[in-house]
Amino acid sequence: MGTTQPIREKKELEEFVDYYRIQRPNTRNYTLILFGLHTALRISDILNLLWEDVYSFEDSQFRSHLRLTERKTGKRNTVALNPRLVDALEIYRTQRMPRPEHYIFTKTTDHSVPLSRSQAFRIIKKAAEETLHRSNISCHSLRKTFGYYAWKQGTPPALLMEIYNHSSYAVTKKYLGIDQDERDSLFLEINFFTKIEKEG
Repeated sequence: MGTTQPIREKKELEEFVDYYRIQRPNTRNYTLILFGLHTALRISDILNLLWEDVYSFEDSQFRSHLRLTERKTGKRNTVALNPRLVDALEIYRTQRMPRPEHYIFTKTTDHSVPLSRSQAFRIIKKAAEETLHRSNISCHSLRKTFGYYAWKQGTPPALLMEIYNHSSYAVTKKYLGIDQDERDSLFLEINFFTKIEKEG
């Protein structure tokens, strides 16, 4: 499963996300991070998407859902487009003025060529190093962070398993790094007494 971790602390996550919005403004990079967080897609699938996948040029509006076939699994996937992500995509689209067949995330100089995985990795790594000062954050952390926060918000285990295409919840917990979180919570929150007496 590797050492890639989700970003667990909300304040840290906000600082990480805002790096390319506030500290070093770059609409493409900011939108890429939001896209990874809000869709839980692998970076290889994100980089392969075209503008027509998310935006209806005939209707001049964003689609309600993104539909794709995952490259790794061949599985059909339908993802609802989060309003915050759509807002970022709209700002990005207005700057880029893309054609339907253009990739969403491209080199600045050539909109017909998608970003490479190594370029996407460097974008994420830079934001993580500058804001979190950690080295175990990568593109895959965005996918894991989605699941971690979904778990914290009470998403049913079966749904998380389906999203990640895992065979068991044990695999999902290990993947998201929540085994230890659950153990810690048990030890810290267990209460044997109705009233805790203060000594002295």
